[in-house]
Amino acid sequence: FDEVYLDFMLSRQAMMCTKNTIRQYRYLLGRTIEWFEIHEINCPKEITSKAIRQFFSELFANGCSDSYVHTYARVLNTFIRFLVEEDYLSESIRVPLPKIAKKQLLVYSKSQVKQILSGCQNKRDFAFILFMLDTGLRNAEVRKLNWEDINLNNGVVHVVEGKGRKFRIVVIGINTRRALLKYKSELKSLGHNPVFQTQSGSRISAPGLRSWMVRLSEKVKIHITPHALRRTFATLSIRAGMDVFQLQILLGHSTLEMTRHYVSLVDEDLVKAHQAYGPIDNLIENN
Repeated sequence: FDEVYLDFMLSRQAMMCTKNTIRQYRYLLGRTIEWFEIHEINCPKEITSKAIRQFFSELFANGCSDSYVHTYARVLNTFIRFLVEEDYLSESIRVPLPKIAKKQLLVYSKSQVKQILSGCQNKRDFAFILFMLDTGLRNAEVRKLNWEDINLNNGVVHVVEGKGRKFRIVVIGINTRRALLKYKSELKSLGHNPVFQTQSGSRISAPGLRSWMVRLSEKVKIHITPHALRRTFATLSIRAGMDVFQLQILLGHSTLEMTRHYVSLVDEDLVKAHQAYGPIDNLIENN
């Protein structure tokens, strides 16, 4: 597998995949090939659907979540497709995609948002939470922003390097702009420098952001994640009347189906909707 694996990784680099994507392929595909070789599958032609099912079964048995195994399946599916396209295999091998159980995704209520904001200890933290909730950007997209990417006069934010290196524009409102102005007044380095900085003026790292959110979660007694903030932006925007196609553009999704995963209508919304439009109650009342 050594040369095939190397060829695949080089092909991903040639396709200009992001560092995170390359890192994911390297780890997950590396682990998969390691499993193949332990089970005496030493070249692509020896891979079978049965072996793949056994691999997934062992992952589940070791406590891996359905979404984690699904990620393995997608990577392996891409690898198999590459093997066929590059003539390492004469025909494709079926890769079963594990079903992902539908879960009630974490979305913050308005009162929880206020509680989170009240726990922010400084102007940077307050501005960061507002910015995440007001734009729905991914945490990596926010961390990559420089001050030159934000127009505080009209609220336009240029996301120069979004997921898949796609450029897009999002907007921030007046309150978020005011919070950024207050935070900005404390900084010495602007322009090409990161918007959200550490005390030393460097860009906030992923581990640094994670540590800060853990501390804030413990303080306000609410589990806080960047993805939940992004999901809350989507849900609150829909509730406020935003068009789903506009939301798709702001979130940077390539398909509307991806956007639907972020729009979590809680039970309360469903109850209110049924009270307003339920056919039987409305039929009897009208009679």
